Amino acid sequence: MFSLVAWLAFGLAASQLASAQQAGSFTQVGNTQVSAMMMFLGNEEKVYILDKTEGNAAQIDGHPAWGAVWDINTHSAQLMEVLTNTFCASGMHLPNGSYATFGGNGAIGPGGNIGSVVNSAGSGAYDATYQDYDGTKSIRILNPCTSSDNLASAQCQWFDNATVLAMQKQRWYSAAEALGDGTIALIGGFVNGGYINRNTPNTDPEYEGGAAEPTYEFYPSRGAATVMQFMITTSGLNSYAHTYLMPSGNMLIQANISTILWNPDTNTETALPNMPGSVARVYPASGAVAMLPLTPANNYTPTVLFCGGTDMPDEYWGNYSYPNYNTWTYPASTDCQRITPEPTDGSTPVYVQDDNMLEGRTMGQFIILPDGTLLVVNGGENGTAGYAQATGQTPSLGLMPYGESLAAGPVGTPAIYNPNMPAGSRWSNAGLGTTNIARLYHSSALLMPDASVMIAGSNPNIDVNLTTIYPTTYTAEIFYPPYFSASVRPTFSGAPQTLSYGGSYFDLTVPASAYTGSANAAAANTTVVLSRGGFTTHAMNMGQRHLQLDSTYAVNSDGSITLHVSQVPPNPNILTPGPALMFVVINGIPSNGTMIIIGNGQVGTQPTQDASVLPASSQNSNAQGSGSGNTTNSASGNSHTGTIIGAVIGAIAVIGILGALFGIFVARRRRAASRQHPAAAYAMRATRDGYGDGASRGGAMVDQARLSDSSAFVPLQQDNSSMAWNASAADLHGPYQDAYGRPSEGGDYDPYNPDGGVRHHSGEQRT
Repeated sequence: MFSLVAWLAFGLAASQLASAQQAGSFTQVGNTQVSAMMMFLGNEEKVYILDKTEGNAAQIDGHPAWGAVWDINTHSAQLMEVLTNTFCASGMHLPNGSYATFGGNGAIGPGGNIGSVVNSAGSGAYDATYQDYDGTKSIRILNPCTSSDNLASAQCQWFDNATVLAMQKQRWYSAAEALGDGTIALIGGFVNGGYINRNTPNTDPEYEGGAAEPTYEFYPSRGAATVMQFMITTSGLNSYAHTYLMPSGNMLIQANISTILWNPDTNTETALPNMPGSVARVYPASGAVAMLPLTPANNYTPTVLFCGGTDMPDEYWGNYSYPNYNTWTYPASTDCQRITPEPTDGSTPVYVQDDNMLEGRTMGQFIILPDGTLLVVNGGENGTAGYAQATGQTPSLGLMPYGESLAAGPVGTPAIYNPNMPAGSRWSNAGLGTTNIARLYHSSALLMPDASVMIAGSNPNIDVNLTTIYPTTYTAEIFYPPYFSASVRPTFSGAPQTLSYGGSYFDLTVPASAYTGSANAAAANTTVVLSRGGFTTHAMNMGQRHLQLDSTYAVNSDGSITLHVSQVPPNPNILTPGPALMFVVINGIPSNGTMIIIGNGQVGTQPTQDASVLPASSQNSNAQGSGSGNTTNSASGNSHTGTIIGAVIGAIAVIGILGALFGIFVARRRRAASRQHPAAAYAMRATRDGYGDGASRGGAMVDQARLSDSSAFVPLQQDNSSMAWNASAADLHGPYQDAYGRPSEGGDYDPYNPDGGVRHHSGEQRT
């Protein structure tokens, strides 16, 4: 049993955390122990974190750890054993609520060197110091558990044994996208490491001498891996291709400056327009990309938004070794484009210019909030993702002004994009705070069940480096969106454990205490949404979706509201089977989310039924909400998850519940007199009208692939600690200067332009 002192200490800690839940603010919440290169939400209380194999101080089983599970209630990390190198893997949900990660890099040791035991190709098979195995073909499976489970048991640990479960091909930086039957398409990637996926000159765009993997395959397998022409067309800039399943079962794929619709059953490609302005969005350009919310008003028709990245010319990119150009001096793009790949009116798909971002970002990341707005966090104003110890212009690490980072100018202030606002007014950062932690390469972000956003990671270094300008980062933060200014958070009950594709509607109950004012107005401004945060890595959230369920309402005489809610539309391609959070949103203020499972929990054709007809909405002019400023924020729908194979899902730990409730209650009382309502710029729409429309340095060419050679990332020799970034600076993003006092936005010598200016290009594919 906990002593009274322990209870009080826990309650005080929870109180301090809750008191920091100020709208628009960042709060540091603890140490993740491994740098969060990848994250996903396992259930309502656990976030799973993966790092690349590196020399973390945290040890497990006698070697550095690179896996952990984060407890949302206690803000603490517990280490997990991972056997293979997860460096730059991809990941995706499975229909039963489990997650899988795919691929990675060969085994490495200290300093990023090839592991002590090499295979026939010269890649690391195992390293005796870090004790990691080759991860390039690995498929790792995790069944999320809760604090009521034995987290040390095998059923709660990673299954990571490539001799039992593996892909056909080696894949590093591959894309992963779920299909309507729960199968996962795995597309492209490197065979082994480098900056971009090509040699120079690019005489073998298909295989790059064995370093590129132009095929796709499926998990579970549907047959032999097959070459995808798109991976050849986009040779060089096609790592972590952007993939979005469409209602037809075709898949939007975007890489380099090309866009296609791809049929995964027939391997046929339909060309769509090139990216306007030749702005690259895939890694390492790393633009912020997301599918806009799917709603009844837009008939669940997907539109994908692309923002940021870079229009850096082809010759600047270099090859596997490193860029030819000093990328940290090249401004990231502010450009945003949207495309509806399958217009329902029969028109031809076309990119449409959207509002520019408030500043250029590389490695910016979109998080779709429950109110239907898109938060962008993290990233830098200059450069690209990735790291190196030289460029075509800078011959050694000692001359690189930002250590190994190929980006500079961290953007510490997030921004919110509201797709409902008129063109020209969709972006705002009014009232949003600024973090003092640089979140650059290998940062991650994820929506939490309380509708906050967890942000972690950043490590533009080959191995752990705590003294360089942009160090290996273990501190996690929570960002509280503007709706945290609300004095009352909605609650609801009646959430089912699973949802089907079509079929009978279900009812949710919203109590009168969940809102204030007129019950009729609250009911008319209520939506039920499903939010899937996805698998986050490298400024992406693979599988992220936001879907609004159709609903009507009945206002009851006691002020409670009964919501009649449709099942998921009867097309699994719109929202593939697997886990999602259900939120009830009233006047733009979300409840806590309840984890549910969509579909039957199995890989295979999902049963569908016709959608049932919802009852007509009914009002009661005398009913009122009874919510007050002292209402706690912690209640949500019934807390339950779908059945998870190999795991027994239990209730949230009593200590965590009571401590959190106590802290949040105290926090609400402290802040009752100073609350502000969210700015109209990002309040959810009150009506149901939905959403609006090289070469090697010195120019010498290489004629063979780097293969598995890690010599592009030689052991760290100098970390430029004298250039350490002042993380306490209020303005994180400019102006920056390099080691020679030159401004970070242009101005250095351009070897490809005798006039010295930055040369832009128009329209060429980067090959």
